[in-house]
Amino acid sequence: MAQSNGKTVLVTGGAGYIGSHCVVTLQEAGYKVIALDNFANSVDDGCDGSIALKRVEKITGEPVTFYKCDLLDTVYLERIFQNHQIDSVIHFAAMKAVGESMQYPMLYYKNNIIGMINLLEIMKKYNIYNLVFSSSCTVYGEPEKLPITEEKRIGQSITNVYGRTKFFIEEILKDVTNSDDKWNIIALRYFNPVGAHGSGLIGEDPTKQFTNLMPFISQVAMGKKEKLTIFGNDYDTPDGTGIRDYIHVMDLASGHVAALHKLEKSHIQIKAYNLGTGRGVSVLELIKTFEQTNNVKVPFTFEARRHGDISTMYADPSLAERELGWKATRSIQEMCSDFWRWQTMNPVGYKTVLTNGHNH
Repeated sequence: MAQSNGKTVLVTGGAGYIGSHCVVTLQEAGYKVIALDNFANSVDDGCDGSIALKRVEKITGEPVTFYKCDLLDTVYLERIFQNHQIDSVIHFAAMKAVGESMQYPMLYYKNNIIGMINLLEIMKKYNIYNLVFSSSCTVYGEPEKLPITEEKRIGQSITNVYGRTKFFIEEILKDVTNSDDKWNIIALRYFNPVGAHGSGLIGEDPTKQFTNLMPFISQVAMGKKEKLTIFGNDYDTPDGTGIRDYIHVMDLASGHVAALHKLEKSHIQIKAYNLGTGRGVSVLELIKTFEQTNNVKVPFTFEARRHGDISTMYADPSLAERELGWKATRSIQEMCSDFWRWQTMNPVGYKTVLTNGHNH
């Protein structure tokens, strides 16, 4: 992997699931990392620090400078830019639960969109124009044809508020780059991140009601939940269950480093790339693979489809391979075994670490 010449990257949402894995990959590529997080989707250590990022330091042997900061707090945000010579920004910080976004649309619009605007204004003030934005395949809405390429028009038939915030932000970024060609931005449209770092030290620890499938599967496998509920077995798919493009979180993380290298080498103004494997896996196939790989049982029942869910979605990731030199390499078996290692080593996620009255 190309090295970074000691450049400094600000990672917003750095204590979260994808953020923390990305910090590992950035440090391994030689970047200095400053991270901020408001702990809306992540776990603090009881003294405004991040357990996940302390574990990242264990993995890489490198320090992570961390700030507990909300992007709506522009005064504190600006202080971070004053304190450090930042070269580029990777922006993960966002509310991300689809169901919750339908219940609290104002919270999602305020947090995701205003947070992005605040960040852009301060970046501009300090002459920092390189940005990697964490977008989502939800911007494509219900696909007419598969696999989904970046050419597909975005913003049509988006089924939830979370996806709309990602779409609106991509539109804002286009307008910003049109108005000032100093900007150099890559939007990465993720498909479905799963798995964990191979060490088992960091992984996905949802702080809200489970919305992602893999943590739910492993909770059932551990006997913490009685059974898994599969929403919908009447989709137009080979086994009737929804199909998604699951991507290992470490492959996703390396995609961000590839995007940064691209921004450092060339001025592209703004471009979007899909990060996925290009292969669809059904819910039943994922459960069976998890059972076989980890030698566990995952009982399940079927319920009616959820409002806003899409039947089949998978990426054409070839543009990222051609232009970023990036490709997902880890198998669905690895996603399952790495996640199970994390889960069995950390049966209650990061919360085990907390003692002296700070237990959540």
